[in-house]
Amino acid sequence: MALVAVFGASGRQGLAQVRQLKAAGHDVRAISRRADPFYGEDFGEIEVRAADIYDEDSVVAAMEGADAAFYTHPLRARVDRVQGVATIGRAAYRAKLKRVVWNTSSWIPDKAGDPFTYGGNTAGINALWRTGAPATVFGSVLFMDNLLTNWAFPFIVNEGRYVYPHKPDLECSWISLDDVAKFMIAAIDRPDLEGAWLNIGGPEILKPPQVAKLLSRAAGREVKYDPSTPKQFGKHLADAYGDEMGDAERAVIEPSIAAFYEFNNNSPLKPFKVDMAPVLERIPVEMETMAQWAARQEWRLTNKPRPPAG
Repeated sequence: MALVAVFGASGRQGLAQVRQLKAAGHDVRAISRRADPFYGEDFGEIEVRAADIYDEDSVVAAMEGADAAFYTHPLRARVDRVQGVATIGRAAYRAKLKRVVWNTSSWIPDKAGDPFTYGGNTAGINALWRTGAPATVFGSVLFMDNLLTNWAFPFIVNEGRYVYPHKPDLECSWISLDDVAKFMIAAIDRPDLEGAWLNIGGPEILKPPQVAKLLSRAAGREVKYDPSTPKQFGKHLADAYGDEMGDAERAVIEPSIAAFYEFNNNSPLKPFKVDMAPVLERIPVEMETMAQWAARQEWRLTNKPRPPAG
């Protein structure tokens, strides 16, 4: 079993990684500046260390003694993804880690054509390799757990509307964050995955009306697909952070999110669609469908603490 340092442990993605690492019998060190990073979820005794991605020495200190590190670039980080993952790689090399696993949280370009902002993932991978750290990278394309965020969940539970900026015929490979974590865990002890990158999605490809039907079944009431424009969705996402996000940051986030979904809706590269057959042949992870994931969620508003968006 390995000791894994999980960066961003207090976000939705980090929480899923901690959950699955513990379920698989690994030891976890949560890297977070929150004293209680788990929003009430009980994982037993877990060491929590703080680190600052802008301070490489603090990242090295957070990794010392660990066998591996999981890294997910924060949505709102001031540093770009290339700088962030390069810092992680250099620190991991200095700390003599056996494996770094980077979850890019988005598609990695694998074809010729305009990669849009996704080109940052390619640049980040190249920067990571150059650090000399033994690394594996997963490009997870679209998360089921996005539907639990403050930009999507209230519409579903309060108004029976599945509001998302996808064209009604857009095919998407939704994946649960717990399954993303399972792929990351599988890479820890796989020598053949050192220096590898793979795009990952869920076990099925769904269009928005199909997602709405599955949500209706899980919620026990009708949920209709109500497509928003990418511009509207950019505002929904920024609103989800409330007062945490100032006007200057909103002015950057809103148009960038809108442009991102305009590209995904119309690009012939189809960044949200993944053929998982060759991936599962190489890494045989048992994955959950959207129906299975939705059935284990609580489709009502509660006072339970939860991450605001990410």
